[in-house]
Amino acid sequence: MGASLLAMMAGLPKNKAATEEDAQRLRAAGDRCAALATELERLVDVDSAAYELVMAAYKRPKATDEDKTARTAAIQAAFREAIAAPLAVMRACAAAAEQGVVVARLGNPSAASDAQVGFELLNAALRGAKLNVEINLGSVKDQEYVGKVRADVTEFERAIGHETHAAGSPGRDQ
Repeated sequence: MGASLLAMMAGLPKNKAATEEDAQRLRAAGDRCAALATELERLVDVDSAAYELVMAAYKRPKATDEDKTARTAAIQAAFREAIAAPLAVMRACAAAAEQGVVVARLGNPSAASDAQVGFELLNAALRGAKLNVEINLGSVKDQEYVGKVRADVTEFERAIGHETHAAGSPGRDQ
């Protein structure tokens, strides 16, 4: 929804684009936000499918040592999928916020609150996705992988915070 609001704002008339280059940047940012909104919608289904993989992995047989080994491997693989989906949500939110800076600066000033709401929604989605990543990381045994994912999470949080600040969204440290 946040990316969709930013895409909508980019398409409004009476924007602040003073040059053709600015107008092109605004259109490109709006197009990218629209594409990211579509991607975020798709990721809802990916996340649901990943959850089903985790549930299916836990239902695998565990009668023999071979069963137990295969079940453990399936559970670990399923948790990686369950981490990948919300991590992709975080990535898309950060990317939309990056484009949102262009939209907020060059878009129609009468729709500034739409940009602010868009940033708030992107921040909320990123925080929610982070919670899903963190809960699933607790079940992953590969600590090198866990460390890499946590570094990615930190980077996405930093990026969206930076972009939100750059756009001047109220309620943020400025």
